[in-house]
Amino acid sequence: METLQTASPATPDTVWAILREVAASLKETEKMIKENAAINAASQKELSASQKETAKQIKEIGKRHGDFTNSFGEMAEYMVAPNLQDRFFDEGLDFPEVYNEVKIDDKKSGFSLRINVYLQNSDTGMLVEVKEDLDISDINTLIERLEKRRTYADLRGDKRVFLGAVAGVVVKGPVKKYALAQGLYLVEPSGQTFSITPPHTRPKEW
Repeated sequence: METLQTASPATPDTVWAILREVAASLKETEKMIKENAAINAASQKELSASQKETAKQIKEIGKRHGDFTNSFGEMAEYMVAPNLQDRFFDEGLDFPEVYNEVKIDDKKSGFSLRINVYLQNSDTGMLVEVKEDLDISDINTLIERLEKRRTYADLRGDKRVFLGAVAGVVVKGPVKKYALAQGLYLVEPSGQTFSITPPHTRPKEW
């Protein structure tokens, strides 16, 4: 059975810019934690009681940082989803329905799929992968999900076409080029809001 969750209320575009700043801060914090952890590991045998307590604190900070990063990723999804509808409309794509964290769990066929953000109309479905720091592996994951969604639609006689988009608070140049080359839409920060860049050629349909 396909479970659809209603999108959260729309959030001002300025929140997107804030998310980007927080993401940059998180990356710097993560770098510092890794450096401290490396130093700690190298001198583990020579640590005094005080140093061991410091190492323990560093480990705890790392755990909290990981938890916060996960929460940050979830927050980004809920910030992006409501505004995607308007941005895609500007691109000529009208999606009256928008859902966060869609789960398809068909026990009978053994099919299971999770989608960060899903937009749809009577003819087209748009699957969106949202990440704090978008990577090529995230793009490949979305492509696999699009292929699975197509397979499941065929099993049910669903003739709609499916498109894909990737959204990142931080998107590096090579990742951007790869996403567009795969026929996907790219959602990324642009000033105080975010923009959607269509694929280099015709969007790929699944």
